[in-house]
Formats: sequence, structure tokens, C-alpha cells
Amino acid sequence: MRLRRAAWLAVPLLIASPLLAACSSSSSSPSGTSTASSGGSGGSGGSGGSGAVKTGLKVFVIPKNLGNSYFTTSDSVNSGGALAALQTLGESGTETSGTDDTPSSQIPAIQAAISKGANALIISATDPSALCPTLNSAMKRGITVVTYDSDAPACRTLFINQASSQALGDTEVDMLASEVHDSGQIAIVSASADDTNQNQWISYMKQELKKYPKMSLVSVVYGNDDTATSTQVTQGLLEQYPNLKGIISPTTVGLPAVASVIDTAKYRGKIAVTGLATPDEMKKYVSDGTVKEFELWNPADLGYLAAYAAVDLASGKITNAQGQSFSAGKLGKFTVGSGHSVLLGAPFVFSSANINKFNF
Repeated sequence: MRLRRAAWLAVPLLIASPLLAACSSSSSSPSGTSTASSGGSGGSGGSGGSGAVKTGLKVFVIPKNLGNSYFTTSDSVNSGGALAALQTLGESGTETSGTDDTPSSQIPAIQAAISKGANALIISATDPSALCPTLNSAMKRGITVVTYDSDAPACRTLFINQASSQALGDTEVDMLASEVHDSGQIAIVSASADDTNQNQWISYMKQELKKYPKMSLVSVVYGNDDTATSTQVTQGLLEQYPNLKGIISPTTVGLPAVASVIDTAKYRGKIAVTGLATPDEMKKYVSDGTVKEFELWNPADLGYLAAYAAVDLASGKITNAQGQSFSAGKLGKFTVGSGHSVLLGAPFVFSSANINKFNF
């Protein structure tokens, strides 16, 4: 039976969506950074008293890569993301990273943030094993490390989880199963082979597929969160598997690329497509029937929550112990769960019935 979870995140997503209506990229400097400063001085500043939030903290937001619309939404002031929260809290916030979804592109940004006196890092990990030496070095210096979107469990203080990994894996398989009538060859177009979140979701997808014995996963390919590469690997799947019935792409770069390949008279309505993406990038494909439904969470809320958590941790207002609770401004109260993690919410399903209500 098909599993529907569309209503789970409806309230928090709708609350924040007006803030995203005018979403645009943060302005970037030549060094590949964007900033949001309240005018506070660098360092811990503020009252610094027990239970008080310090102001003027230097907080660096380090997504997997710059130029990715998903992270623009999760991080920028205009969308109400991480930098907006840091501005509200009176901190000095800077978004910085490389342009590629690789540790070699991301690590220099982390090292630069450390050298600039960071009090906290908010990072979406490209590859935990590659990043951990640098992140552990940061933590030894007393720098708070909060991961969001993609975790690095061995080298962070707290993880802000956008949604249950199992819920994401299960729902994407269930949505596709409904469209292909529980049978046929399917494939997955992922981001990179080292992405923690992608691998966790795919692991749960494989478990959920056991409920559909007539469906077979024939291939997992990697587009490296690059539109051109994602397009190429999708085209390769169609050539290699002419009987393919469906594709899941759990990446906000990959899914629009997959949809663009399927959006032809030859494939539209014959190969089902679902996964994760922002609604603005998928409206065309939902409107013309290439994609019936897909899911996501509110990226701006994820960044906003990560910023509040990072500031409270860096201020000593909370620890990462299970049961600790804190307020994240407009999003309300959250509690630290097992594995030193905080859950934003559950996935939200977009379809022709609701997609035009959202602008991000």
C-alpha cells in the first residue's frame, strides 16, 4: 500500500514559504563568500553570561558548494535562511565554500574560516572521512561544528537533520512504486558516491524495495550535483536500460536534470520520475506531466534552525546532550535527540495540487 506523508510538514513549510517568495542568491565576493553582519565585533562579545546568547560571534556557513540553488535558499538572508537567523541573533555570518561538490573544494573554505577566528562552523559535509581531520582540529580549538543537510558524525558537535532518512527513502520508493504499478526496472541518479545523506537515503530505498518484489533496482549512477553530469548519466541509463520504468533522484540538482531528459514525447508518461527538488525548478515538469510528484523540506528552515543551534552551542546556552531543548525563533522549540541530532520535520510531497503555492 502506498505510504502518504504529505501532511506531516505542511504547517512549518507554509509558515516559512512567504519568506521565500523573493528568494535570490546572496551577493558573493570575489573570494567566494557572502556575509550577513549585524555590526557586532568579532569574537564572543555580548553579555556572555550563563544561559545568555553571545553576540558578535563569527559563524561560517559552509555548504557543499556555492552556486547551488538549494544551498542559496538554505543559507541566504533573502530566503530567510541561516544568514538571516545569524543577522537576527546579532552575529557575524559568512557563507563560504568551493564551487564543486568535493572535499578538495570544501576543505580550503573550512581552513580559511578557522584561520579567521571562527566561533562556529555550519557545514554540509561532502565527504566525512576527508573532512574529519580538519573539523576535529577545529573542535580541538573550541570551535562549535554543526552539520546540516549532510552529516559527518565523527567530527561535529550537533547534526541538524532535515528529515528522517528512513522517511525519505521510504516515501520516494513508495511514490515511484505507485506510478510504475509496483513493477519494472528502476534506477537512481544520486549526487556523489561519498555524500553521507545520499548513501543513507539509498540504503533505506533498497530496504523499502523489498516490499515490491516485481521492481528491480538496475543501477545507481552519480551526477556529482552537477547539471551537465546528471544529464549525461541519465542519458546513459536510457541507452543501457531501454525497458527502464522509473528513476529516483534524491538530489535537488539531479532531479531537474533527470526531468529535462525525460521531458520528451518519447519518454514523458512512460518513465516515471521522482526524488528531491525545490518547487520552482520543478513547476514546468509537473505542469506538463513529466513528474507527478516529488518531495523536499523547507531548505531555508533547515539553515535557520542550524544557525540558532550553532549560536546556542557556541554561547554555552545548551550542550549537545540528548534532551537539551532550545528555541529557534519563528520555528519554535526543538529538542536534541539520539546521536546528538535535531530533526527539522518530515518530508513534504509536492504535486500539481499544491506546487504553485510555493516560491523557492
